[in-house]
This record gives sequence, structure tokens and C-alpha cells, in this order.
Amino acid sequence: MRKMSGPGLALALAGVLTVADISILAGQASPGSGSRPVGRKAPVKSKGAAKSTAPINLEQIKVQADQARESGKIEEAILLYQKAVTAQPTWIDGWWYLGTLHYDRDEYQQAAAAFQRTSALQPGIGSPLAMLGLCEFRLAEYDSALTHLRQGRRAGVGDNQELGRVMRYHEGQLLLLKGDFETAQNIFGVLSYDNVTTEDLFIGHGLASLRLAMLPSLVTSNYRDRNLIRRAGFAEHLYAQKNFGDAQREYEQLVADYPRSPGVQYAYGKFMINQRNDEAAITAFEKEIEVSPSHALARLQIAYIRLRNRDAAGGLRYAREAVNLNPRLSLAHYVLGRALLETGEAAESIVELEVARRLSPNEPRIYFVLSRAYARVGRKAEADQARETFARLNKLVEEAAAQGNLRGEVINEGPERP
Repeated sequence: MRKMSGPGLALALAGVLTVADISILAGQASPGSGSRPVGRKAPVKSKGAAKSTAPINLEQIKVQADQARESGKIEEAILLYQKAVTAQPTWIDGWWYLGTLHYDRDEYQQAAAAFQRTSALQPGIGSPLAMLGLCEFRLAEYDSALTHLRQGRRAGVGDNQELGRVMRYHEGQLLLLKGDFETAQNIFGVLSYDNVTTEDLFIGHGLASLRLAMLPSLVTSNYRDRNLIRRAGFAEHLYAQKNFGDAQREYEQLVADYPRSPGVQYAYGKFMINQRNDEAAITAFEKEIEVSPSHALARLQIAYIRLRNRDAAGGLRYAREAVNLNPRLSLAHYVLGRALLETGEAAESIVELEVARRLSPNEPRIYFVLSRAYARVGRKAEADQARETFARLNKLVEEAAAQGNLRGEVINEGPERP
């Protein structure tokens, strides 16, 4: 997604923060209010001696800074805003404009410092946090960028829809890098539904659906698999826009053209699950296993489809294979534990579910199934404790969802209730 410009980000966002909308922090000493060192006398001025420095006309400097910015005299505006915030460190508009001007010049380190000051002066306002996150993204400070982008989204950026979209797109990119492909795809899906139609968004969708942990900017016009990634992404874009017929045609053509490319059959299988066509999904996942023999998630999808269709025994083999292929994958132990519980093997189920809990201690659905397994073998106290933990963690998940934190799932089971 393009960086906002024309006539520059500073002008595009100029209406976000105004003095009328903010409260400047009071009670801070002015930069020149420090006392003289003890024991040192003030110098005696001779009659008629000129003052060593002329007093700063701060209001005039502010006016000049605004005029320079509005006239496109960026360098002059930066110098004037810097002079003004040095004289008055609590001038929020000055820090904001200083940050946006540096951002437009690709001076992200200086911009980040300015937005950090803006945010500190007005906690709870989302725009400076969002801009700080965008700067940190450019500086490859990805963990901090994700934190500040999320904080900015929760606080809100008012009616600045363009900033909101840019912020969400960058959050999705960062989740791609972390391997949280499902949540990234949810974010990209919201943008598609809002009629954002850019090549960068299609590439982001494609990377998420094919489970490729990289930034869309790396998928250049010369990138070997660009066409594959773009086409997979376009199919997902159509699906997110609820254009299901065209999305299915795009996917069918994709698997016909790239039947042996890793990830394609898996993406198509997940699409068919969303279309409630379980048999077609299983066929696609089996083909993915042929292409990628160590694909644990394709096996788990088959196991869960069987489990959901009351054929837990038919899914056991796939779940066991997934655990053997990736013993550090908590989802594999969880699905295997569920399948074992449904086939009457409660004791073995508990073993697998406890491994899943150890690997993912904050996942509520593990405790939900554990409570059932403990109850099945008569361990009432542990069943009660697991049920209480489920309720507590599930409440946190629901609160996060209410705040706009879109949580993606490899296997979407829907809400659990004890």
C-alpha cells in the first residue's frame, strides 16, 4: 500500500489534531526557569549595555512555521517547528507537524521521536501511536511497531479512514512475519470488504493463504512466484467481498494451473471448508499431503472434519501423524486429544490435552475439553478448575474481540460453551 502523500502526509492528516481537541499538560517548568548555581552572583550589567540575546517571540515562530508548512517550504518549516517545541516542549501541534514533515521526507527516526513526544503529551489518542508504529515499521522495529499500531487502533483515529486502513494493512503485514497467517488474513479481509483494491493487498492475501512469512514488498515484479501469490490473493479478496462464485472460479483455475505448488491445495481446501463442502476440502488436503508430505496442518484439517462429522475414529490416524510430524504444535495435541476423548480413550486424551496446555497455556478451548476429559475419569476437582480457567480465558478473548482484535484460527470451531 502506498505511503500517504500529495501534498504530503502532513497536509493529509493536518486536521487530525488541533489545539481545540486536546488538553496541553500544565505545571511544567519552562526551559529557562532553572535556578542559578549556589554561590554564583549574577553578572553586573553596565549602563547602556545591550541584552545578550533577544527574547523569542514564540507565537510569531508558530505562525511562521505553519505558513512555511502550508507553502510547501518543508525544510524551513521543520527548523521553525523544532525551534518552537524546544522553547515550548508541551506544544502538541508542533510535535505532530514535526513528525509528519519528517515522515514525508522518509526521516523515520526523527519522525518517530516526534510522534513519541506527541503521544506522551496526549495519552489515549490513537493517531500519534499509529504514526509511531508506521515509523517503527519503516525502521524494521517490528515488535514495537505491532504494539503501537494495535494501541493506536484501540484508541481510534477518528474519521481519518485513510490512516485507519494504512494502519490495519501494516498490522496485517507484521502478523505475516510472525506466522499468524489466519489473523493477517482476517485483517486483509476487512480491508477487501471495505473495497480496498490494491495489488499490495492482493499480495498480502496470497501470502497469508499460502502461509508464506514475508513482507508483500519483497514480492516484486521479478519475484519467481509472484503470479501464483497474486492469483491466490485475488481469489481470497473476492471471497472477502462475498463474491463467492467468482472466488470459487478463481480457485478452481488456480489449482488447475498450479496443482503441484506447495500450499495451493491447502488454501483451496480451507476455502472449500468455508463453502461447507467437506468432501472437496478433504480431497484438497489429501492432495496437499501428496505435494508436501510433512504438512501437519493439512492432516489436522482432515482430522477435525472427521471429528465434526462424528467420525472421530476416522480422524485419529491423521491427528497422530500430525503430532509425530510436529510435536511442538499445540493444535496437533489438542485435536488428537479431542479425537481420543470422542473414541472413549479419556486417559490418553488427558495426556495429549495436558501437552497442549503446556504449549499454549492461554488457549481457552484446551481447558474446555480438558474439563470434559477430567470429568470422564472422575477427577472432579481438576475438571472444575479447568472449567473455571476456560471461563476466565474465554472472557478475555471475547473482550479482545470487542476491542477489534481480530483473532484468526487455523481450525475455526466457533464459540465453545461449557
